[in-house]
Amino acid sequence: GKPVLRDLSPERNQVLQFKDHQGDTSFPALHTLEKDETRGRVLHFFANHELLATELMALVLLKFPEAPKAFRRGILKTLKDEQEHTRMYVRRLADMGMVFGQFPVNGYFWKMIAPMSTPMDYVSRLSLTFEQANLDFSAYFAQRFGLIGDRASQALMEKIYRDELTHVGYGLKWFRRWKDPKLTDWQAYEKQLEFPMSPQRAKAAPFNLKARQQVGLDADFIQRLYVYSKSKGRTPRIHVFNPYAEQFMMAGPGFTPNRQQKSIQEDLETLPLFLCRSDDVVLVRRPQRIAYLAKLKDSGFALPQTECVSEKGLEEASELRRRKVGALCPWAWSPCGYQVMKPLMAQLTQACPPVGEAWYESIRPLFAKDWAADQLRAFLRSRSDGQWLIAEDAIGQSCDSEVGVLSQIECLRQKGYPRVVVKSLYGSAGGNMLRCWESKISERQMGWIANALRREGALLVEPWLDRMMDFSVHWQVEPGAIRWIGWSHLKVDDRGHYRGSLWMPSFMRAMPKELAKFAHEGEPERLRRLFYDLKEFLFPHLKQAGYLGPVGVDAAIFRGGDGRPRLKPVIEINPRYTMGRLSIEVGRHHAPGSAGYLQILNQRDLERHGHDSFDAWSRSIEKALPVVTDERGRLVSGAVFLNDPTTASGCLALWQASRDIKAFWEVGHPLEATLA
Repeated sequence: GKPVLRDLSPERNQVLQFKDHQGDTSFPALHTLEKDETRGRVLHFFANHELLATELMALVLLKFPEAPKAFRRGILKTLKDEQEHTRMYVRRLADMGMVFGQFPVNGYFWKMIAPMSTPMDYVSRLSLTFEQANLDFSAYFAQRFGLIGDRASQALMEKIYRDELTHVGYGLKWFRRWKDPKLTDWQAYEKQLEFPMSPQRAKAAPFNLKARQQVGLDADFIQRLYVYSKSKGRTPRIHVFNPYAEQFMMAGPGFTPNRQQKSIQEDLETLPLFLCRSDDVVLVRRPQRIAYLAKLKDSGFALPQTECVSEKGLEEASELRRRKVGALCPWAWSPCGYQVMKPLMAQLTQACPPVGEAWYESIRPLFAKDWAADQLRAFLRSRSDGQWLIAEDAIGQSCDSEVGVLSQIECLRQKGYPRVVVKSLYGSAGGNMLRCWESKISERQMGWIANALRREGALLVEPWLDRMMDFSVHWQVEPGAIRWIGWSHLKVDDRGHYRGSLWMPSFMRAMPKELAKFAHEGEPERLRRLFYDLKEFLFPHLKQAGYLGPVGVDAAIFRGGDGRPRLKPVIEINPRYTMGRLSIEVGRHHAPGSAGYLQILNQRDLERHGHDSFDAWSRSIEKALPVVTDERGRLVSGAVFLNDPTTASGCLALWQASRDIKAFWEVGHPLEATLA
């Protein structure tokens, strides 16, 4: 017969009409699966899918009468299977006292598959996508129903699973017959699906590797599907790693990263993978190895989509240029990050901070250390409990001349601070600072001061404190609100250089006794309360500047001149992502009771440990610290690399998980202690 080309929709009775926007058609929550109603909703949801599959197969026979007879005979046989599956679900629902049509149903399958223009569309969308996903769903629910003693529902799902193996295998046979022979199965499959369809729809958790091997999918296809990620509908946030915002601010628009800086940026461009939800997107310079991504997934991390950008930015052919974007999330909101994301501004659905000249006026000052010092000074003056806090004369002072710097150094020494530090306004991670520990300022030190003043116009002069504990607090500034994110401990060396970030499942409980007593002395939770107050104090200033995004505040408990602990609530304010924030986000993937330590290993570390490449060293570390996860896939212990060791040339980000929290706190370099 002739093909039916007009738009068709399924003839259903009134209770089974699609109600995508009427009532709750979503999948039920599974924490109450032992209840009949929850199991009934699950079975009702799947019954609708079986009926949709039956209807779509009938549509295939109407649309493609010229397709090969063997294909159409296979469709008819599968259609009969789907009819029987629907009847089985209906009978099981009746046994449970429910009726098919009792709950609202959606027509998503029909919406995605019915517009198919070729049989290849059908096998790609239904057989290799939705039916392939059912290899995961049916096996999982057969097991879950069995565990709670629902043998009838378990047997039903086991029958569905066995038939689904045949259906996916049937679709794969015809897919391979029709695909471009020059393409791999994966390449042809990904090319065939048009947004919003994607391979993300072809799987569920837990991923059923054995079933896919059984139907004949090749190893490359299976592994790429395993690590594949793309939003199923939510507008994604777009992340990019641009770590040199402060250097840009020091040098101005002419700043170009040197060779070493470029190497670090390329090595660590994967760090935003751990800041994202799985339906977000991370922009990267080079494609990530599938084996590396699979290792991350095996370690309990849900991966976002990655999209490659060139030196010129986002490719013209990128589908992101044609999709709505929820928010832009660079590591730091600066002109270097904005340039990469500029092509996406037209698709943006959420506000972003000022750009162009407005950025220089509003956002750039937030990065400066003198602004942070001014905020600390104003915050302390607003409080009446300053006896446990830093004295106002120990807060950094901005100086715009060599005479002013020398005068402030001398003033601090006369007040009892023999060691003084002079900081660049835009330094980071303990860099770009001058430690004036000798009684006389040397000629070399004067040269550093003069050059820094010419470059930045001012420097911050403050006492060098006897720090007992460094830490950071983290917030997220959103339209009309500022949200608390968490705490992380900072490990710094004797010269103030960043060594690592320590994340504890309970920030306060992990403190040594003296510091824990200090945190609660006089008032329970006084340390926590102070930082909640600081959050609310800073929010109006951030809001007025138009800033949106992450904020990290570095702080420290130090030993005062009288030997007693005191708190400096603000050392730096970082309106960007930081390693401390990264450690909090990675820590969300931990099992209860497990802590994590983040280190950025460099070439000196590599040479000190006697290895000639990060790849070789990583294998040694993995052997000593194998990854252990719990029954829910959460990280318990072991080493996870946050960038790919096989491509790392300048540095390697190592996350070390352990339940030995005491050792993490007491050991200055946990990795070296472990390997020793």
